[in-house]
Amino acid sequence: MEKYNWNYPTTMWVGENRIKDLSLACKNLNISKPLLVTDNNLSKSNIVKNILSKLKSDNFLVESFSDVEGNPTGTDVKNGVSYYKKKQCDGVIALGGGSALDVGKAIAFMSGQTLPIWEFEDKDPNDQKTWYTAPRATMEMKELAGTGMVEVYNSQMLWNNRQNQKVYDAFVDIWGTEKLWVTIDRANLNLPIRPGFKYDGFIHWDYDPDTKPQNVQGVIALSDQKDKNMGGFQCIPWLYQNYERWKLTQPQDRNRFQPDITGLEDKIEKVALEAGDLLIFNSLLAHGIRPNRSEGKVRIAQYISMMPAEEDNESLKKWRIHSWKNRIAPEGYAFPGDPRNWEQTKYKTAKLSPLGKKLLGLTPWN
Repeated sequence: MEKYNWNYPTTMWVGENRIKDLSLACKNLNISKPLLVTDNNLSKSNIVKNILSKLKSDNFLVESFSDVEGNPTGTDVKNGVSYYKKKQCDGVIALGGGSALDVGKAIAFMSGQTLPIWEFEDKDPNDQKTWYTAPRATMEMKELAGTGMVEVYNSQMLWNNRQNQKVYDAFVDIWGTEKLWVTIDRANLNLPIRPGFKYDGFIHWDYDPDTKPQNVQGVIALSDQKDKNMGGFQCIPWLYQNYERWKLTQPQDRNRFQPDITGLEDKIEKVALEAGDLLIFNSLLAHGIRPNRSEGKVRIAQYISMMPAEEDNESLKKWRIHSWKNRIAPEGYAFPGDPRNWEQTKYKTAKLSPLGKKLLGLTPWN
């Protein structure tokens, strides 16, 4: 049987003995310490033993995890993520049937999701005494003050999610093209409202809806947000559906980015998400962060979107590469950046996969 490689858009290598190419695949993805995820029965087979032996002979510090049930549960994934972190792995190889593949994909997505955000904010997720410190940067966009915006834009964790194949595939389905660029945006750590602090949440558009923007936005839940009392995504679908009629009831000098929602309070939808969910919405949808009125539950999320690549826009391409390479925040009054410059001084430039390089603009799609 001949060997075949293709991308549509997922990279696929097909053919006899392609397992021998695992080392090359890991090298292409900048993986040096992979975690091999399989089931308990398959872990004893010669094929697994041969894979581990081959990877080790090629100088990969491979680890293995086989605590996977026939019908895997969240506990299997949780244990796998804990093992992944304990062994300080930097990639996943999933081998087996549906159960092992599902657990492997979940481990790859969930590994290291939230700790870098807590670390960047200099907070301990297990010690609430560290949660409420004075903001380091002055937020000129006052509506965002107290919402938990984390001024980190180019960490490895964020880029791991940006170059995640399933995330990319979702935006390919929406845009109908594989040639996309990913936005360079930040994370959110929305803590429970403390006594004496007022935040009611706000609804807004990031674009003037009268300009009819052809755009989508997205958010990845990095923690469970099923409790609607905790801060998470909220929106008004009714306003999206009835914007032109609603607009006729508003004054000419209305705020084009923040609607007066008087009388629409009962139409606000609080969207429940589970960790790992990707929510994509039309930019014409009025949305925002709801106040966190829970007891000790923290909303953690990453903002992400993709749009058709502008490969002929050299100045934009140059800025994007500069932002990634030197860990620079976007410009604008909504992005104050981190006055400590921790991204520049404490963290290295994120490693990009072949897909990540194209999503940044570092390498062309053609």
